[in-house]
Amino acid sequence: MPSSIAVLASRLAAINGATREKFRIALIAAPHLAALAFLAWSEEGLVAKLVFLLTWGLLNFFWLIVLRRPAIAAALSLVFVLLLSLISEFKHDVLWMTVSFVDVMIIDYDAVHFLFSTIPGLYLKTILAALVLVPLLALLWWIDPFRLRLRIAAAGFAGCLAAVVAVALPFPQEEWEAFVGNNYVSKFSRSGVDAVYTLLTQGMLESDATVAEQLQVLPTTACQPATRPPHIILVHDESSFDIRAIPGVKVPRHYGRYFRSFDGKARRFITEGVGGPSWYAEYNVLSGLSARSFGRFAYFVTKIAAGRVERGLPTALRRCGYRTFSLYPAMGAFMSARSYHISAGVQTFLDRNQMGTNETEFDRFYFDAAAKMIGREHAKGPMFVFVYLAANHFPWDYAWKAELTPDWKALGNTFVVDEYLRRQTTTMQDYAAFLDRLKREFPDEQFLLVRYGDHQPDFASLMLEPGLDEAGIAKRIMNYDPRYYTTYYAIDGVNYRPRNVASALDTIEGPYLPLIVQEAAGLPLDASFVEQKKILERCNGLFYGCNAGAEARRFNRLLIDAGLIKGL
Repeated sequence: MPSSIAVLASRLAAINGATREKFRIALIAAPHLAALAFLAWSEEGLVAKLVFLLTWGLLNFFWLIVLRRPAIAAALSLVFVLLLSLISEFKHDVLWMTVSFVDVMIIDYDAVHFLFSTIPGLYLKTILAALVLVPLLALLWWIDPFRLRLRIAAAGFAGCLAAVVAVALPFPQEEWEAFVGNNYVSKFSRSGVDAVYTLLTQGMLESDATVAEQLQVLPTTACQPATRPPHIILVHDESSFDIRAIPGVKVPRHYGRYFRSFDGKARRFITEGVGGPSWYAEYNVLSGLSARSFGRFAYFVTKIAAGRVERGLPTALRRCGYRTFSLYPAMGAFMSARSYHISAGVQTFLDRNQMGTNETEFDRFYFDAAAKMIGREHAKGPMFVFVYLAANHFPWDYAWKAELTPDWKALGNTFVVDEYLRRQTTTMQDYAAFLDRLKREFPDEQFLLVRYGDHQPDFASLMLEPGLDEAGIAKRIMNYDPRYYTTYYAIDGVNYRPRNVASALDTIEGPYLPLIVQEAAGLPLDASFVEQKKILERCNGLFYGCNAGAEARRFNRLLIDAGLIKGL
């Protein structure tokens, strides 16, 4: 080969080599630049941005420990960040909360099933994404010539982890931050530090270390009602409260009658959630316990309790010969509802698909489902039916199914308030029609009905004290000011007068409702409810709110020692 050609070939080889080197470096740099762009777009605040950067380093060093290749480590880290943010945004759209580290700690089949069932075509999208992503990662593996020593990767991982902890501990995530649709990555990391720290120092469930007493758990044959017990219908009245607590609201005529019991009393029900978490009240009224006892883990109470908390109203009623049913207006996988209800003693659980719908319905649909079930099952013995309503679920910024209420006239409030009242009025009408149907179709059967509002609507907190700013409202909520947590409960009878309502105080916290239901039905209490009645009497209707949670912690320990709470 002539010398000139050889020189040219060597120069071309050098240029190609330099180009390949730049290309490889660009492959490594691209995911990092994309992460910086995503940081600028998604994270707000100095602490959030710092935690994002430290989390990015943590992810990269983790993959470098496993794979040692920086290009593929950066690519996998970017995939994780984007996937976390997409799922977090989806969760915020559905539940108004972003993804927490606790979601990963207690992830189960129900959570995965709910996710794939809720997002149309997610199975296909996941398969297609895998078909694209796997070859790209394989290409990066083949192209990337760089390697990082295991010792350096481990040191980097440890350093980033320590730094995340050092930043997150003095700046823990506030509870309200979970309801804001930003800072997806930093909130996930900070919630992880907080969750692990809480788990190591306190555990998931607050309980005393030891107690001197023990519950005498009764055998399943111990319940012998003096007379034929009534069928019991427990109605979960979504977002319902007496809106007259808000100054200046105009309401329909005779509005207040709905909140009164058979004896004319209007009783108050103190919930544990504001504006959204209906499953807190589910836990209160089915297990007879406090979601607040789970502290930072309270949001996941039904997921955690499923298979672990076996004490509750359905279980107690089964001891007395009842057959237990739940009619649930969402998918049974939502917040592990099906698993939780079954572990609480529900024998037959029907979600919306099993009731023949794939959407939220007006309440007449759920009352109709209950009436049909009673028609099929009432001859076999006493029934407990948990009817979960949904008409007044958020949002209220549009007229939902307005064609079903052609005679409705606005009352002169804001649109949101009038829409809330329109839907609440339909619930009142549907409930009255349900009572009439029970009287007409089952004249020889007795029914005890107990209703409760699971929480106030989300807009109520902004209107209860018009002169209060957002910081003041947040302080009220964080301090559990009862004005922001109070709804109602009411006791009714069809062909039946409740036998004992001595425990039905004017104001109670949610966990006492199962006790009140049993006494109103004339049923003997098991040892755990006998003990809880003593707490009600000495705390005047408060449960977790009594002695700063001390009574609840003691009671939880009693249930743990009795084997009614396991694994917590």
